[in-house]
Amino acid sequence: MKTHLKTTILFLVAALISIPEICGQPGGQTFISPDVQKDRTVTFRFTAPNAKDVKLSTQMLKAPQSMTKDEKGLWSITIGPVDPDIYPYCFVVDGIQVADPKNSWTFPNETFQNSVVEIPGDNPMVYTIRNVPHGTVSYRYYYNDELGTRPVVVYTPAGYEQNQNQKYPVFFLLHGTTDTEETWTKVGRANIILDNLIGDGKAKPMIVVMPYGRAFPKIPKGQTSLRDWNNLQEFSRDFKNNLLPFVEKNYRVRTDREGRAIAGFSGGGGTSLYIGLGNPDLFAWVCGYAPGMLKNEFDRNNAVPFANPELTNSRLKLFWIGVGKEDPLYSVIQDYLKVLDEKKIKYQTYLTTGGHTWMNCKKFLNETTQLLFK
Repeated sequence: MKTHLKTTILFLVAALISIPEICGQPGGQTFISPDVQKDRTVTFRFTAPNAKDVKLSTQMLKAPQSMTKDEKGLWSITIGPVDPDIYPYCFVVDGIQVADPKNSWTFPNETFQNSVVEIPGDNPMVYTIRNVPHGTVSYRYYYNDELGTRPVVVYTPAGYEQNQNQKYPVFFLLHGTTDTEETWTKVGRANIILDNLIGDGKAKPMIVVMPYGRAFPKIPKGQTSLRDWNNLQEFSRDFKNNLLPFVEKNYRVRTDREGRAIAGFSGGGGTSLYIGLGNPDLFAWVCGYAPGMLKNEFDRNNAVPFANPELTNSRLKLFWIGVGKEDPLYSVIQDYLKVLDEKKIKYQTYLTTGGHTWMNCKKFLNETTQLLFK
């Protein structure tokens, strides 16, 4: 019995000792990562003495770059100067992608492990926290009989709690396909951007609803197109039958179509166009931020607006699409705009540099929220 206990204790001690090694931070070395300097150069560090290769992967670089290891097993790399913005990054350790253990700011996503770093500029950015009245970000849940408990993040503008008799326009904001309901605030800083614009009088005070934008339909594996279509249908039903009633019951929101807007990024952008354009009785303001779409799905996903372009134009206060010129979706979105021209459906576009990134998302959000509800 004593021998067995001793063996167990030794095993546990060995396991505890090995944990830092597994985490890539043996010995608890003291260092900073990321280390952002005033000249906007950034040093990244990662401890992995047994690793054969460590690379830095980030949208600050055109391609992953190899890091250098010192005699203690500390890998490091300095890059820059980097343009001011908020960037995701990760380490690729012997082919395995990992977040930075020294950085608590992580990117909410269901498929990749990334950390996030902010490179400040000489002047405040649209997402910089400023001395203006700040709204409230709340984590809420609503229920769907088929999908269960569903998370949603809600932003209420400054003064919402005090102005008990005021109803506010509501803006539904959808995330990218593998992102989560937290990505718009933790990476896109939607709440800070709205605080600044409302504080400057550039945007109307509004409630922003950021739901988890995916459903979980039971369909055969490998049928990607069907999976996406079924997911879109399931989420659309959830949106109209559960999320919208939840918001209208629990928040003082306007319930007229001109008091509702919807936008989204990537897969969420495609969803926002499908729901917004497909329900003209619900939305007068529809935006797509680099919206995910396929050319062979244009007619199917736009059946409602294409059926009556004149009615579509008369009911939309704003139809807006933004995309970066280096975005892989740029060409298909250009094809979509040509179809809109052929149908004589009115829209506004915003073309910027860069690719399919959350750096562009912040630009898109900043532009559109100044147009909504006016």
